Amino acid sequence: MDRRRFAALTLNLALASALPGAARASSEKGEKKFTGGASYVPIQTVLGTMRRGDGRRGVLSVECGLDIPDAALRERAHASIPRLRSAYASTVQTYAAGLPAGAPPNVDFIGRNLQQQTDAILGRRGAKVLLGAVVVN
Repeated sequence: MDRRRFAALTLNLALASALPGAARASSEKGEKKFTGGASYVPIQTVLGTMRRGDGRRGVLSVECGLDIPDAALRERAHASIPRLRSAYASTVQTYAAGLPAGAPPNVDFIGRNLQQQTDAILGRRGAKVLLGAVVVN
């Protein structure tokens, strides 16, 4: 038997025997793991088109999430994620379109506007917008 075929067969058998045990271990756990704790609500990355310093088009990407200690407000936020994403996308796209070519983004301004959108959509204060990375690509 060829050594390469033997090695591939051995590797496939080892993987096949390991997978059912791993699947059982993850299903026994039963908990969904969130980064940021139980009060953290992740939001997908929001993108906006802009002009870069060299004149080409660029993309402003904003990673964000919400920290909501109040359980009732957190449930409302989970239900309102499509509205929140829409408002965030509109805010970031408008900001990115008006950003002068080559200028760095103002993270404080973006955070304030996203916080205002969050408070308006959720109907009250209590959710804090957390910005992860604001990147111009």
